[in-house]
Amino acid sequence: MTHQLLQHKRGVIFGVLDRDSLAWAVARQCKDEGAALVLTNTETSLRLGPVLELAAEVEAPFIPADATNIDDLRRLWQEAQQHLGGPIDFVLHAVAQSDNIRRHRAYEEASHNYLMHTLDVSALSLHKLLQTAMEADALSEGASVVTLTYIASEQAMANYSDMGDAKALLESIARNFGRAYGERKGVRINCVSQSPTPTRAARQCESMDRFRHYVNALAPLGNADAESCAKVCTMLFSDYTPHVTMQTIYNDGGFAHTGLTDRVVKENAFGI
Repeated sequence: MTHQLLQHKRGVIFGVLDRDSLAWAVARQCKDEGAALVLTNTETSLRLGPVLELAAEVEAPFIPADATNIDDLRRLWQEAQQHLGGPIDFVLHAVAQSDNIRRHRAYEEASHNYLMHTLDVSALSLHKLLQTAMEADALSEGASVVTLTYIASEQAMANYSDMGDAKALLESIARNFGRAYGERKGVRINCVSQSPTPTRAARQCESMDRFRHYVNALAPLGNADAESCAKVCTMLFSDYTPHVTMQTIYNDGGFAHTGLTDRVVKENAFGI
C-alpha cells in the first residue's frame, strides 16, 4: 500500500546497479509514492548490471556520472533538472566501494592506495555531490538528502576493513553539510544505518552469511530488509520529517543498541 508521500516531488537516485541494490529498492518505493526520478551511476555500471532495464521500470532516464568526478556531477545536476523540469527535492547517495574488501585485505593490512580510493568513492563523493549541488543551486528549498551508512562507523567490525573509516567520514560530512546547507536553504541531510543486506558489495565481505545470521539473532526485531530501508528513506524524503536533519537513523532491528538477547544465547550464535 502506498500513500503518495512523494507526489509531485523530483528525485535523483545514486547507486542503482541491480535488483539487489538498496538504491533499487528505494527507487521503486519512491516511484510508487508518486515521485519523478533520475537514476545515475558510473558508465561501468552499464556493463555490470541491468541498469537501463531498471530505469525503464521506474520510467526514469539513466544519466551516467562518476560521483567522484566534479565535472560529471555538474553535468548531472544540469541534465537532471532539465529532464525533471525543475530543482531536485530529494537525493539518495548509495555509493560505496572498497578494493581492500574485494581483495580480502584485513584492516591492519590495508593498502593505503586502496584506502584513499575507498574514502573518495564511499565518503568524499557525498561532499562532492553536495558541493556541486550547492554551487548549481540544484536542490529545492527544504530538499532532503539521504546517504546509507553502517554501524561500523562506530564499532570495530571484523572483515569490514577500511569501510568503517569511510562510513565514519561519511557521517561527519552529512553533519557538516547538514549545518551549512540547512542554514543556507533548509536542506535536510541524514544517514540511514542499515542492517547487513545481501547486496553485491556486501557479498564481497568474508563470512557475510554467518554474520547476518548473528546480527539477526541479536537484533530484537531481526534484520531489516531492503524494502524496509526504502520505506525509511521515503519517509525522510517526504514532508513528514521537516525538521529531521544531521541524524543517523538506525534501520537495523535494534542491533546497534543491543548487547545480548536470549535468542543469541539459545542459538549459540557466539559459537561458544
